[in-house]
Amino acid sequence: MQKLYRSALALFVAASLSFAAPSKEMVQLQRDVAQLQDQIRQLQSALNERMAALQALMQQSLETSTKTNTNVAVLESGLRERLSQQLAAPISSVSTKVDQMASEFQGVRENVSAMNESLTKMHAQIVDLSNAVKVLQAPPAPPPSMTGVPGAPGGQPGPSGPPAGMSAKQLYDSALADRSRGNFDLSMQGFEEYLKWFNDTPLAPNAQYYIGQIHYDKAEFDKAVSAFDLVLEKYGENNKSADAHYMKGMALLKGGEKTKAGQEFLIVIQKYPSSEMAAKARAQRKALGMNVPSASAAPAGKGGAARKRR
Repeated sequence: MQKLYRSALALFVAASLSFAAPSKEMVQLQRDVAQLQDQIRQLQSALNERMAALQALMQQSLETSTKTNTNVAVLESGLRERLSQQLAAPISSVSTKVDQMASEFQGVRENVSAMNESLTKMHAQIVDLSNAVKVLQAPPAPPPSMTGVPGAPGGQPGPSGPPAGMSAKQLYDSALADRSRGNFDLSMQGFEEYLKWFNDTPLAPNAQYYIGQIHYDKAEFDKAVSAFDLVLEKYGENNKSADAHYMKGMALLKGGEKTKAGQEFLIVIQKYPSSEMAAKARAQRKALGMNVPSASAAPAGKGGAARKRR
């Protein structure tokens, strides 16, 4: 009886040790996961340092902008004071002082323009960094060799951000360059990929507009109309609204829908009377034999002649 008890105890201990010992595959998986977690921590630390540096640059730019506004106020005050002092002086002297002040204001405007350009570049860099963070935060997929191993995680969905190393500015500039060289298919692919990953950036309406322009250049007028409609409906009022209305009218005109085309040209004239597109729209309505509202009679829309991005 005692021998039977000892034999059972020995079998129980051997079975326990067998279940407790981890398999080589599980140990290797744990090492790989630990290594990936360490790499992610290192990348996150580097990214935090870059974000801190960018924030410091943004703060410096804001401080510079504040100083510039102060300088503009001082210059304006000085201009008024100088003008009041020169009212009794000869007109030629006053004219000279005004020219000097105009030159000073021109320098201030150039400085402000340079700062705006720097802020735009910083915004693009922040967008790229934000997308990199999304990629880093996505859980890593398990090694293909571990598929089916008990306890191994299943397949994970792909990252929600753009591929690592993809830059919004580089992707947009490359698509724009392909269009200028006549590589329409490659340019179309670039703009569509830009909208896939950077649909909420200031240049998203431009990318959608150029998709419509490429369809128009390829004589795909129905697709062009749909693409220009997206510029107007998806992004609201934007810097390509006037162009989109006008090119939609041109696509309708090429497709034989003259009445609808005339309506789009009329919208351009009424909403954007001071824009370049308004002059072209007047010429098109005149060629179609339709009435052409004069520039002075057209009501100024809220869009106006908006400053355009490329």
